[in-house]
Amino acid sequence: MKQLVLFSLGLLFSLSVSSQILKPVKWSYAAKKTGKKTAVLYLKATIEDGWHLYSQNMADGGPIKTSFSFSPAKNYQITGKTTEPKATVKFEKSFNMNVSYFEKSVIFQQQVTLTEAGTHPAVKGSVEFMVCNDQQCLPPETVEFSVPVK
Repeated sequence: MKQLVLFSLGLLFSLSVSSQILKPVKWSYAAKKTGKKTAVLYLKATIEDGWHLYSQNMADGGPIKTSFSFSPAKNYQITGKTTEPKATVKFEKSFNMNVSYFEKSVIFQQQVTLTEAGTHPAVKGSVEFMVCNDQQCLPPETVEFSVPVK
C-alpha cells in the first residue's frame, strides 16, 4: 500500500512538472523625462535562450507581431509610434515567409508628451506578443503594464 501511495505521488509530481506553463519572456519598464513636458518609455523584453520574440514590423500572414496599446489619459499623450532596434530577419519554413525577431533582449521605446509640466503620470497599456523556439510556438499573450514617469 505504501508503495502505491509513493508511486501515485511520484506520478502526480512528474505530471505537474511536465505541464508547467512556459513563460520565456519577462517584461520590465522604465521612463525618463527628456524635457519639462516630454518623456521616453522603455519597454524591455528579456527572452530566455532558444526563444525569439517577433518584431512589430512584419507582413501579415505569419506569427503574431508584437504590438503595444496605450490607455488614453488626460495627463499624457502618446507621440508617434513605438520604435524598436533592427531585428534579425530569417526565412521560417513553419510560416513560409521571412520573419523579423529578437533574441536575448530588446528594448522598445515610446515618446510621451505630458499635458502639464511637473506632473508624474503613470502611462498604462498592454503589449501583445508571441514567442517561438525551434520546436514550438506559444499562443499569443497580452501583458498589462503601468510605467510611472518621474
